[in-house]
Amino acid sequence: MTTLSHERASQIIHDIKGLRIAVVGDVMLDRYFIGSVTRISPEAPVPVIDIESETFHLGGAANVAHNLFSLGVQPLLCGVIGDDNSGRMFLDIAHESGMNTSALISVPDRATTVKTRIIGNNQHVARLDREQRTPISDEQASHIVDELAKQEQLDGIIFEDYNKGVITPTLIRLLSELAVQRGVRVFVDPKFDNFFAFRKSTVFKPNRKEAQEALGYELKSDESVRKAGSEILERLEAQNVLLTLGAHGMMLFEANGEVSHVPTFARHVADVSGAGDTAIATLSACVAAGADIREAAMLANLAAGIVCGEPGVVSIQPQQLLDARMDA
Repeated sequence: MTTLSHERASQIIHDIKGLRIAVVGDVMLDRYFIGSVTRISPEAPVPVIDIESETFHLGGAANVAHNLFSLGVQPLLCGVIGDDNSGRMFLDIAHESGMNTSALISVPDRATTVKTRIIGNNQHVARLDREQRTPISDEQASHIVDELAKQEQLDGIIFEDYNKGVITPTLIRLLSELAVQRGVRVFVDPKFDNFFAFRKSTVFKPNRKEAQEALGYELKSDESVRKAGSEILERLEAQNVLLTLGAHGMMLFEANGEVSHVPTFARHVADVSGAGDTAIATLSACVAAGADIREAAMLANLAAGIVCGEPGVVSIQPQQLLDARMDA
């Protein structure tokens, strides 16, 4: 893998500031009940959590956008929410966070996706999901693309797919055409349904589980991982495939045939929630700022390791990334 000096990392992070990157995908509201556990319920063998706080955060594609914002990017958030209390709360938080939500669509008969996580003694105990996975209409997809087409500056597009219905074949086709017309880099964080619909992206970033489901075989050995990465690269005609492997780091496959391993950085894992969001945000921002793919992959891996060390979904900060680069 390539080396990355502190000076070079500082330059890349500096050049991120002011970029404009669109995040297109499934936005969510993350709700947290946080408390302490001192006893087991007499009704069932489950912990009783004394709630000490309740918090709400931007989740899903919105968490990717929030990570971009923390790094200095001006993100444009694109997706759908419901015309409900959760949707209104989502918008309030997004506006307070400085997000551009002009490409968000409020749909009256659709529930805003909400993920409720229950944390006891700093451990993730359970998660409750409320969501609707119906695909958005072609008209709604066109509206999102039209909003992006209005942007004078667009330094990247991130497809953030959680199989909740926003990413459809029509949206992929229309946005891919726009990206080609404008010469905009495209970054993809896929799920199963549309895995092979994305073609000729700048970076395609599946995790091990997503790649296994799409390809139909397990990725247990180094040989199977290399086979999978090469197959995805060829089938999608991508410029780069970054296969994330959890505790085993990442494997980068480039169109020129180069394969590189990026070892994991996380030293203490408190919560892996949001690590993938942080990785795609950092990767995209760094590439848009002029980093080569290996430099960007290294910084993305560092960023994911940092957020894994903190409970809950948190966003990466530039200084954290620089400090981690010095320690790596």
